[in-house]
Amino acid sequence: MADDLDKIARTLQEAILEGYSEKFKQEFSSPKNIGKIEDADSRVSITGVCGDTIEIYLALKDGKINDIKFMTDGCGATIACASYVTRMVKGKTITDALLMKPEDVDSYFEGLPDESKHCAKLTIDTLKAALNRGEIKKQKPNFSSTKRKKKDINERTAIF
Repeated sequence: MADDLDKIARTLQEAILEGYSEKFKQEFSSPKNIGKIEDADSRVSITGVCGDTIEIYLALKDGKINDIKFMTDGCGATIACASYVTRMVKGKTITDALLMKPEDVDSYFEGLPDESKHCAKLTIDTLKAALNRGEIKKQKPNFSSTKRKKKDINERTAIF
């Protein structure tokens, strides 16, 4: 019985991943940078047209992305795109990370199926919003002397 269920599960997974590249399948099956960053310099959450939400957390240091994490309630394509993008921008300057485009993600995955291309856009839009918010926050003086006020700032989200 267990062998039959395993066979059914494998067959379903193969059917779901049909049309995706090996790079995509690898990123999907072993995503990186999932999680949250406590006291992040920036945290932005965006919900896409499909209903998937990506939340990106950034730790910035000396104009570079020191750490980056994401959380999502999205599909496999959203997970794979967010994992890839976070891997690519970690350690880069903010300026370089802002140059990343949805087409770069699509190209890396050797062409996403049409129904998944919006996942690359959602990921890049969320990244750019987080980077812009992080830069603004770093440039403004911090008038908050209490942890409560800082927590309130970190809990704001942007929904597009």
